[in-house]
Amino acid sequence: MSATPIDGDVAARARDWHHGLQAVVCDVVEPWAHGTVLRATGYPSYYDFNLVRVEDDPGMSVAALMRFADEALAGLVHRRVDFDLAAAAEPLRPGFEAEGWRAERLLWMRHETAPPPAGPDLAVEEVHYDAVHELRAIWDREDFPDVDPGDYPAHAREVAMRRHAQVLAVRERGEAVAFAQLERDGAAAEITQVYVHPEHRGGGRGTAMTRAAIEAAGDLDDLWIVADDEDRPKQLYARLGFRPAWTTMEFQRLPASASW
Repeated sequence: MSATPIDGDVAARARDWHHGLQAVVCDVVEPWAHGTVLRATGYPSYYDFNLVRVEDDPGMSVAALMRFADEALAGLVHRRVDFDLAAAAEPLRPGFEAEGWRAERLLWMRHETAPPPAGPDLAVEEVHYDAVHELRAIWDREDFPDVDPGDYPAHAREVAMRRHAQVLAVRERGEAVAFAQLERDGAAAEITQVYVHPEHRGGGRGTAMTRAAIEAAGDLDDLWIVADDEDRPKQLYARLGFRPAWTTMEFQRLPASASW
């Protein structure tokens, strides 16, 4: 997957979509020598909107980037540095990880094949955001078992409501066991979340959720989804018609309660 050529125009559109969302949510958008410092002062524990964005190859050491992040994100319990260019970030990865930061290489993908191929016939319904609250909590505990979520769930909910998020779910015996979230803006949209309860994986529910979100999005100029570039979901998304568009890297130091 990572060897597939990426179209420069499509990569630029993915970047513009991502930067545009950050600009809408963040009330502090300040340029620096190699990118932008972003802060959403109303959502200080929402890591995705309180960060240092690196938009070129900064030619800086890990120590220098950490010092800059300490200054730019002073007062926050976390630190985060996002690279628009994964190739510029990769040589720095060992240094960040040695200091206890979590690294994640992300693959942005654009839907290019319609309709998606047939799959499991599961009943998918649109539900209220709060109908999958317990699934979101399980997901948080699975990904960050040693981190107190604090105000993050409330902040994430408020941002999603501002984005008019559409939530789709599969219920079994009255309980939601899988969900997907779709957020729109003009002629573009992003499937921002797809999650299946750990005890209900392997039955095609993730495929069903992603397919339902694609169908709910309808006819758009761009439909995006983001996958861990070092994990398996990108293979599922590829089977459903998504193609590589842009690769980024995130470095994050979580609060002191985190085990890493």
